[in-house]
Amino acid sequence: MYRTCRRRARLSGFAVVLALVLFAAACGDGGGGDSAGGGGSGGGTTADVGEPVDGGKVVYGLEAESSNGLCLAEAQLAISGIQVARAIYDTLTIPNADGEYVPYLAKSVTPNATFDEWTIVLRDGVKFHDGSDLTAEVVKNNLDAYRGQYANRSPLLFIFVYDNIDTVETAGPLTVVVKTKKPWPAFPAFLFMNGRFGVMAQAQLDSPDHCADELIGTGPFELVDWKINDHLTVKKNPDYWQAGLPHLDEIEFRPISEAEQRVSALQSGEINLLHNANALANSELRDLAAAGDVSVNEAPEYAEVGYELLNANVPPFDNINARLAFAHAIDRDTLNEVRNKGILTNASGPFAPGSMGYLEDTGYPKYDVAKAKEYVAKYEAETGKKLSFIHKTTPAPESMAWATMLQQMVEAVGGSMKIQTTEQSQLISDAIGNNFQAAGWRLHPGGDPDLQYVWWHSGSPVNFGKFADPEIDRLLEEGRVEPDPAKREVIYQDLNKRFASQVYDLWDQWSLWNVATATDVHGVFGADLPDGSKPFPGLADGHALTGLWVEG
Repeated sequence: MYRTCRRRARLSGFAVVLALVLFAAACGDGGGGDSAGGGGSGGGTTADVGEPVDGGKVVYGLEAESSNGLCLAEAQLAISGIQVARAIYDTLTIPNADGEYVPYLAKSVTPNATFDEWTIVLRDGVKFHDGSDLTAEVVKNNLDAYRGQYANRSPLLFIFVYDNIDTVETAGPLTVVVKTKKPWPAFPAFLFMNGRFGVMAQAQLDSPDHCADELIGTGPFELVDWKINDHLTVKKNPDYWQAGLPHLDEIEFRPISEAEQRVSALQSGEINLLHNANALANSELRDLAAAGDVSVNEAPEYAEVGYELLNANVPPFDNINARLAFAHAIDRDTLNEVRNKGILTNASGPFAPGSMGYLEDTGYPKYDVAKAKEYVAKYEAETGKKLSFIHKTTPAPESMAWATMLQQMVEAVGGSMKIQTTEQSQLISDAIGNNFQAAGWRLHPGGDPDLQYVWWHSGSPVNFGKFADPEIDRLLEEGRVEPDPAKREVIYQDLNKRFASQVYDLWDQWSLWNVATATDVHGVFGADLPDGSKPFPGLADGHALTGLWVEG
């Protein structure tokens, strides 16, 4: 078994890229509200007490509906969809408390000496919800479906993610052999893929009309019914391969898009738990936890980052002086205090605490009005133009308030920033189509940093900043093939520093996801893993539901 250290269907190009951006954990609004980043202290977190009790039901408030369905190879899942998927499907690997990707549905995942061939041995006796067996053939078909090499499925996003896979073959009833084009030490991370790489039953995989809504996995819960924009209910899988799990009999998922409505529903008892990254709601939940009304489980590590996405392919941000001017103009401490009640942590780069590549100080530009004015003057001297740009954001009040404060800061150093409100789907389309100068954004949740390759390499269609940086390409390629964890750490720290020096993105704060529950609900982070290790402490990719239990 190898542990990574923690830290061909053809479609139109636009359709492929649109799907891949929607594949982001949550993107399209970097400042304030649900999309503001941050990674604060663990304040408000409560530890579970007592022995788990079997039985009972919980109602889970999600921030969105996954209306496009859960045909996983073709799905466009943000965190709410991932959370539902983790109830119904198992992944081949899973991260543990140290961020190592350990076997889960697989019994072992083992590389050859050069890390370009991986042998996956499956657990024996595992069954899907329809009674069919988990076999090497089904797993091969899933892998081929995700990478666009299975006739019955047409993936839109994973084609790019799994492009490094050369061949997938079976080598016995429970053994799959994957050969890669280049050495790929981080391959086990891609068998979890931020919770998205669930293994579907053959019947779902081959369904011509209902792959998206007739969901069949090996997971701890089975689908009962799904009414779009109302609820999705799952029941306990009585034949689950992990003995004694899950504890709950039933979970009902309800999409509640407004964070404050989710908090109110938890207070009233309408729901039993919720997930949330809204900074103001986080503050309210902490107060409720301090009063003993709710329990709050926070995850300051392995966070995604909120930021100002800059288009380095068009003026003014094709000029580094413009990027530096904007970076030095932003008073992140004031933004965090006013818009986030100061509970979040300013980001030093895309890699949050706990993640490989994290650095407390990357050299990212600090708030400095004098330097900002200096770079404005340099930009105007070089180009003969005034530093002026449009910043796109969603029309949510929190997003508008954030953008308005940015506007004031830019004007204070002699620049000009106009605000343009755009619905999230259109904002994504604008990023794909190179139709923006700056935009609020959130992306890059924790996990192996090679998972970010597709977002930053100059050859990728979802490098939204449109930067073509040979040094970043070199570091991404070296990080992908390097097997030594210590050397990989240095490579990704260097990548972090390169982002800081070139300011392709302007980092705001790291996200602070939490799962708040009624005081009688426990086990949010999941049960111990099959190898005896503890579950992953991050929440940006949802969380395991095997360990949830309710006091009797």
